[in-house]
Amino acid sequence: MLPSSDNNHQSVNSTEIKSDRFLVCGLGSLGQHCVAILKEYGVAVSAIDQVRPKNWEVPNLQNLLEDLFIGDCRQTNILEKAQIRKCRTVLLVTSDERVNIEAAFAARLLNPQVRLVVRSNKQNLNQILSQNLGNFIAFEPNQLTASAFALAALSNEDLGYFNLEGRQLRVVKHQIKPGDFWCNQWQLHQLNTSYRRVLNYTNNSDEIPNQFYQWEPEATLQPGDTIVYIELADMQERSPRSIVKSKRNLPWLWQKVLVHMSWQNLKQKLAQFWRLDHQYHALKVAIICGFTVLLLWLSGAILYSWYYPSINILEAFYAVAVLLLGGYGDLYGGVGFDKAIPGWLRLFSLILTLAGTAFVGVLYALLTEKLLSSRFQFFFTSTRPPIPQQDHIVLIGLNTVGEHIAILLQELQQPLVGIHNTFLDGNTLPQMPLIIGNFTQTFNNANLTDAKSVIVVTDDEMENLEIGLMAHAQNPECGLVIRTYNRHFSDKVAQLFPYAQVLCTSALSAEVFAAAAFGENILGLFHLNNQAIQVVEYMVEEDDTLNGLMLSDIAYGYDAVPILYQKFVQSPPKSPPKFMPAYETRLAVGDRMIVLANSQSLQRIERGELSPRIWQIKVEKALTSDAVFDGANVISIISGCDISTARQFMNNLPGNLPLTMYKSQAQRLVFKLNKLRVMASLLPIDSQKPHA
Repeated sequence: MLPSSDNNHQSVNSTEIKSDRFLVCGLGSLGQHCVAILKEYGVAVSAIDQVRPKNWEVPNLQNLLEDLFIGDCRQTNILEKAQIRKCRTVLLVTSDERVNIEAAFAARLLNPQVRLVVRSNKQNLNQILSQNLGNFIAFEPNQLTASAFALAALSNEDLGYFNLEGRQLRVVKHQIKPGDFWCNQWQLHQLNTSYRRVLNYTNNSDEIPNQFYQWEPEATLQPGDTIVYIELADMQERSPRSIVKSKRNLPWLWQKVLVHMSWQNLKQKLAQFWRLDHQYHALKVAIICGFTVLLLWLSGAILYSWYYPSINILEAFYAVAVLLLGGYGDLYGGVGFDKAIPGWLRLFSLILTLAGTAFVGVLYALLTEKLLSSRFQFFFTSTRPPIPQQDHIVLIGLNTVGEHIAILLQELQQPLVGIHNTFLDGNTLPQMPLIIGNFTQTFNNANLTDAKSVIVVTDDEMENLEIGLMAHAQNPECGLVIRTYNRHFSDKVAQLFPYAQVLCTSALSAEVFAAAAFGENILGLFHLNNQAIQVVEYMVEEDDTLNGLMLSDIAYGYDAVPILYQKFVQSPPKSPPKFMPAYETRLAVGDRMIVLANSQSLQRIERGELSPRIWQIKVEKALTSDAVFDGANVISIISGCDISTARQFMNNLPGNLPLTMYKSQAQRLVFKLNKLRVMASLLPIDSQKPHA
């Protein structure tokens, strides 16, 4: 969860965009990316920095700026030169928190209405300042990017986790398998429920598109298809069909258990264990010694009980134990045998005593060494858990970002091992297994061949690339997440090595800072298809571009996914929030809405640029009088038109509905009309032929 403001949301008025001015203080990597993204919104951006930057990470950035002022952003005269009184928002993103806070005070004194977006890690101070200064929000880039890195390293199916209204939501990417409940039975639109919403879909031959809603609602899920959806994590589907399906799968599950218990699988597991790193040599020796002693023990007990029927198997068992522990003389002096002991049996007993002395001695030595090393570690180092054996995440680089990533992964209960080049304080992540040493020489000790993912977040992006490529060579099946600091370098690496998720910290953070500059409340962030998807909260105001729109307009016109809607009610109690709301809902002043959107969608919302509606509905006839009445109701609800217009249209069939709609919206209306026995079809506005 990311920090939020005090809900002081600025109105979004497309007619005022050209007069808006934004000021960025600090042109480091983060500041330059903020300028580039703000310019994508089509606004005027000026900047202040103490010295003219020598390294322009964003090409042509100087030409994007309206003005560049050299000086201290805390000084009143510098802020006045930058026309602070005409600015809508000031982004204070220098690398010094103290400078950012002092500059925020100076800006607030000069312009009481300006929005302040500050780079700061002082969470308590940020909250107090938000309450007292107003229109103030603060972020810490390391915290912002840590969630993106942690989520990118999860399994291929887990893309994001965040909390809303005390409920946990998760974003899942799932590939359909032949045994899945949805396979060959469900259409995509049937997956949309009050606790789940489909975000994206592709068949087995295509890549997942970068935009939402690029799929046919009536497509049936087939093996190999991939879907991305968001759902309430605490909701599980329960139905008789799912129970029947689980019963049908019992033979398959039993067969799977038998396969795991098979000799071939056991041999594979043993061979895999035997190839483990040298640090497990002592364990291998202990296993060999223990197995040998057990084999001698059992064979001796069986031989004695067979040759001397008067001795039962239990007595023979204890007698051989005495021999193995060096009690050759004790045995033959204390056990009465009913017949003479042959020489071969005496020789076998002596061999048991010698072998037992050797192998049991080795076990004693290994146990003593382990106890002494554990005691030494207890007194002189912090005790950490052992390194996971498989399906774990290897985190390389425990700087500030790395520590935040580790904390998030531990909160998600993910098995984890960290690698760092210097010793850490014993109080730093005490529950995380840790390997100390050179990155390129020690990551093999982390059971890399059986790891689920590798995250490389050192402070050197070239070293991150080197380690990442070496890790991929060791385990091509594991996920790979690489941290970089330059967006263009990130793009090149991502194109050359498509198996890696290359995340630029400055670019990721800048998207959140830029969105917050327009007053949006950023509640979360996750990564999908090499782009950042933000969880954004809107409070509808009178002059917003959102006011009066239906959620279908937000979804299909702005390419955003509404996941929560709360109607504004003046008198208590407040209206309860609705997760996965119906797209026929119309927004009004005071309503609250939370959507999933990328940077491009947020820019279009800011400018009020809805996609064009290019589809119509052609209605041939209604088969019954009830269908005429019900069809008019459905047309009014889904299209948003007046009910009288819908009734007049249904009473004069056939004809084309005199309204344009988005494709997904029109498809939903056609589906509903056909269910009501109204013969309808989809019609592009530039064609006279119905679209099937």
